Formats: sequence, structure tokens, C-alpha cells
Amino acid sequence: MLVLLPPSETKRAGGDGPPLRLETLGFPALSPLRRALIDELVALAADRPAARQALGISAAKDAEIDHNAALWHSPTLPAIERYTGVLYDALDIGSMRGAAATRARARLAVGSALFGLVRADDPIPAYRLSAGSKLPGSGTLASRWRPALDPVLAEVAAEGLVVDLRSGAYAGLGRLPHAIRVTVVTDDGAGQRRVVSHFNKAHKGRLARALAGSRAEPDDAAAVAVVARRAGMHVERDGTDLTIVVADERV
Repeated sequence: MLVLLPPSETKRAGGDGPPLRLETLGFPALSPLRRALIDELVALAADRPAARQALGISAAKDAEIDHNAALWHSPTLPAIERYTGVLYDALDIGSMRGAAATRARARLAVGSALFGLVRADDPIPAYRLSAGSKLPGSGTLASRWRPALDPVLAEVAAEGLVVDLRSGAYAGLGRLPHAIRVTVVTDDGAGQRRVVSHFNKAHKGRLARALAGSRAEPDDAAAVAVVARRAGMHVERDGTDLTIVVADERV
């Protein structure tokens, strides 16, 4: 089983690993586009106004541009430790121990606008590039990633079950038509439901934690739902689609 996470805009700075070497990352078929995008970001960083526009940030976040300028030289961290924010707080990989931690690091992967797909322990630097970013003189990131990423994801899916927790923009970078997808909704108790917005990430992080560390080896949506329910979640299944139902958005 592979649990595919979205990245986060916020990332932990620094690191204690050596500078980026693409050959150390998983899914080597993605390296040519990874290299091209990194080189483009490094070059773009020399023009701050253009970089701000392409990345959709203000001058207050120029440190993000500095991270891009140093992509080939800055220290690295395992991907699962680089990303931060609500989902990763709920996942809380740092608190997992022993066999559960080993299973989690083997089962988790992250979809990335810069790297395409990385394993939990792949060493990466801090960077700024979102799925909706538009680099000068090139097509959309989706149009560039799909020809490379779709075949890699197809190979991953052929090896076993994939639970796809990516948001829509990142799912658009590489398609996984047969993956299990998860929606989070609130229920007001009177039958009225709506899709959860902000806290969607927290509930998906909790699901990722339950799946990644479980002794079970789910092989279909029903088995995934069982693991989620054992973790205290209210989960409904419709074919390969799962819905996490919560009382409200307060977590």
C-alpha cells in the first residue's frame, strides 16, 4: 500500500543532509524534468519581481526565492520532515516509533510540483513551487508533469493499493484513475452535509497516520475503511471512494 500525500506550501528550513543529488531520489524516470525545473527556478530567482509573479508571493516572502536560488547547494531533509502544516501536524511522523515508524516511512509518498513524486525518506531541500505556479516561457506544470508522471504513477498503482490524499491541483499533475480517494464532510445531524475546507487537511493527516502505521495491509477500499474506523473515524464507502464524516469543523 502507498499513501500519497499532498505537499505543503510551508516547509521546514535548513536540514542536516548533504546538498541535493537527484540520483538519490526515488522514481528516477522523473529526474530529467526535476533537473529542468530546478534550473529554471534557480535562474528565475535572479529576477525577484518575475519570481514573485511566477510563484504568487509578495516581497514579504522573498526568503522563499532565496531557497530556490540555493536549490543545488542547500542542505536537505527527508521529504516527510521537510513539509509542515496542518496535515503533517496531524500525521506527526516524529512521534511514531519502532515497527510503526518503519512501516510509515515505507508507505508514505508526497506529490510535488518540483519533484513530481518522492518517497518519505527522499532527501530534498526547502523550495517554493506550487501546482498552480506558472514559470515564464513554459506551459502549465500539469502539462509538463503529466507525460512523465502518469506512467510512473501507473507503475506504482500496478504494484499495490494507492490511497490518494492529494488536493485537486496536485492530483492534476499526475493521474491515478484507480486509486482510493477520500473526501471529508461535515454532518449537522439533520442530514445536511458540506465538504470540509480547512480541517480537511487535519482529518486526512489522521487517516494517513492510521494507514501508514497499521499492522494491516489493506488491499481494497473496504479494508482501508476498516483501518480508519479502528482509529475512531466515521467512514462511509461508495465503491473506491471513501467519505470521512465529522460532526463539525472544530478539531
